[in-house]
Amino acid sequence: MNTFEKDKTYITHTYNRYPVCFVKGEGSHLYDDKGKEYIDMGTGIGVDVLGISYEPWIEAVTKQLHTLNHVSNLFYTMPQTDLAQALCEKTGMKDVFFSNSGAEANECAIKGARKYSIDKYGKDRTTIVTLINSFHGRTITTLAATGQDVFHQNFFPLTEGFLYTPANDLDAFIKLCEAHPEICAVMVEPIQGEGGVHPLDKDFFEGVGAYAKEHDILLVVDEVQTGNGRTGKLYGYMNYDVTPDIISTAKGLGGLPIGATLFGEKTKDVLSSGTHGSTFGGNPIVCAGALAILDHIDDKLLDSVAEKGKFIKESFEGAKGVKSVAGMGLMWGIEPEKDVSTIVPKLLEKGVVVLTAKEKIRLLPALNIPEEDLEKAVSIMKEVLAED
Repeated sequence: MNTFEKDKTYITHTYNRYPVCFVKGEGSHLYDDKGKEYIDMGTGIGVDVLGISYEPWIEAVTKQLHTLNHVSNLFYTMPQTDLAQALCEKTGMKDVFFSNSGAEANECAIKGARKYSIDKYGKDRTTIVTLINSFHGRTITTLAATGQDVFHQNFFPLTEGFLYTPANDLDAFIKLCEAHPEICAVMVEPIQGEGGVHPLDKDFFEGVGAYAKEHDILLVVDEVQTGNGRTGKLYGYMNYDVTPDIISTAKGLGGLPIGATLFGEKTKDVLSSGTHGSTFGGNPIVCAGALAILDHIDDKLLDSVAEKGKFIKESFEGAKGVKSVAGMGLMWGIEPEKDVSTIVPKLLEKGVVVLTAKEKIRLLPALNIPEEDLEKAVSIMKEVLAED
């Protein structure tokens, strides 16, 4: 059997895969089993933030692989504590819990928010507000947190204790909070990624933050996709005047399975001994790789992310076959006039890998994608979008 037949036979059919088998990559280039080259504009859904096989990351991971690959969290390891220190120093947060994915990071954030409120106010103040069209993961609890009915089908009963409000409608959020004194936290993505690449309005995000602070409602910011340089800032919330109480992140943080939940001044130490745990969380190899990535996301790189984002925006706004453009940094949603499902195969045929989100083409290229690769990919996309 070939790879496609083995997949069909042995792997659970949860993914609608494209008929391409990638076998290697370097930087912003991918190569399939036939030797065809592609420009990678998706980075494994935002994971390979510094490209594929980034040499300093390989060196850090390889060194740690030959030193200590795993030890339980009943003991200390230097990569884990060094990464926690780096994250806290770069964000101003106070302590970190490590897990293995964005969904786990969000689960931890939800547990932390509820425990903070229960410790302070009792068990009747545990409801969390999320935004309609949000996406926070695929566990039973993070599905419940996700504000999209399409993800709620077939898995009932979902975890209770979530309410939903429209993005960019501050009045609706405040009215919801006033009607529900049991609300303990609000959880938002700076840019709704899976929901169609919709950035939050500045007035809305900052208004939510101010109201939450005034009423001791925790502000939880989901940076699973927007974090680690993706928006032109180290974390997406840094584009706004807000101070999160809890931050979740994953994807681009480590290049391998990792999740991190960062707790601020109010929430530090809320998860005490025995209240949470993870066997693989904070694995030395993954943490060593994450440190190498964080070390290379500096101001110069972030400035270039903003410039490249400006190029993408200007290239597609008003272009033939394009209905709308939305995003920030190197996270963009391009809404075509045609059905997006017909666009992606044509781009693959021409050697460009993209993602989708709802009705849009979603772009998440490497933060350090060479300008010539970006320009070439954008040119090919514009040609395909303009086709009659």
